[in-house]
Amino acid sequence: MRRTNRLYAWLLLCLFLILGQPVIAREKKERPPVDVRELIMGHLKDTYEWHFFTIGEKDIVLPLPVIVRSRERGWFVFMSSRLEEQPEYKGFYYASGGISDGKIVERNSAGKEVRPFDISITKDVLALFVACGLMIWLVLSTAAWYKKRNARGTEDEVPAGFKGFLELFIMDVHDNIIKKCIGKDYRRYAPYLLTAFFFIFFNNVLGLIPIFPEGANLTGNIAVTLVLALFTFIAVNVFGNKAYWKDILWPEVPLFLKAPLPIMPVIEFFGILTKPMALTIRLFANIFAGHCIILALTSLIFLTVAMGPVISGSMTVVSVLFSIFMLCLELLVAYIQSYVFTMLSAVFIGMSCQEHHGEKKAKIIE
Repeated sequence: MRRTNRLYAWLLLCLFLILGQPVIAREKKERPPVDVRELIMGHLKDTYEWHFFTIGEKDIVLPLPVIVRSRERGWFVFMSSRLEEQPEYKGFYYASGGISDGKIVERNSAGKEVRPFDISITKDVLALFVACGLMIWLVLSTAAWYKKRNARGTEDEVPAGFKGFLELFIMDVHDNIIKKCIGKDYRRYAPYLLTAFFFIFFNNVLGLIPIFPEGANLTGNIAVTLVLALFTFIAVNVFGNKAYWKDILWPEVPLFLKAPLPIMPVIEFFGILTKPMALTIRLFANIFAGHCIILALTSLIFLTVAMGPVISGSMTVVSVLFSIFMLCLELLVAYIQSYVFTMLSAVFIGMSCQEHHGEKKAKIIE
């Protein structure tokens, strides 16, 4: 019986090796090698269409509205499929290379390639609308449940299901991050910080779902993380108290470090700028890198398909297992990055709101 099993195993191995040879030859002749860099960047970058999959040589995509304003010719609205049917439509075309690579550009009267004012509904913009709509619906449905509970006079009733899970998240962020990091003036900033936490968390999680309308690399887009960091920058510097600005413009250091050369004020001023930069790059780099790793592991399937069924099959199993592991890890990263961004924002805001030591002593004496 064992000898028969061994014979079957050897026959199967020989069959795989024999069938693998023609596949290698056909793949080399008929299909170009897989460009992993293009595959990864094509998924991560923002585009004017939503690519679903490819059947043969045909791409199945959802064209999105292009809304641009030419500096010389005014507004234009059309679908992105127009630029796929022909290389140029109404003077607009996709730029190839340079800083505007993949973006819609035009040529002005002087023949120079310029970018129009572009407010198109791109892939990331559509994902942003979907994520915001979903977040608003979840938060308002939870708020409606509390309103009905108060109307019934059953204040001790506890929400169940997803509403209870959402309440757990809200109270954890509110009590353990915002309240502790900011202090007594925390209520003023709680709405923004709670919104920032759930916006980042929702988009981090939705970016891991490879089903339309999810799967976009929204929080891995540096423009999105920069805007979030700018909101924190405004909250810190516009609403900072006098003690905060005194520590920046005239810190408590030896006089020769402040005058005649303002060495410490200049260093403190650069510190103001590095805080939003740190928030921007931290969130962007972690989410972007996570997507890159998952896509690179998935690309192993396509890279080894020309090596025959044995190698390709084994590497497919390895790729799937590692991809599942990375997806589980990215779920943890999705929460951690939301937590870190909110915590650092709360810490920066709390530092700008805390009272000066002299003011504290004066209040104690009074």
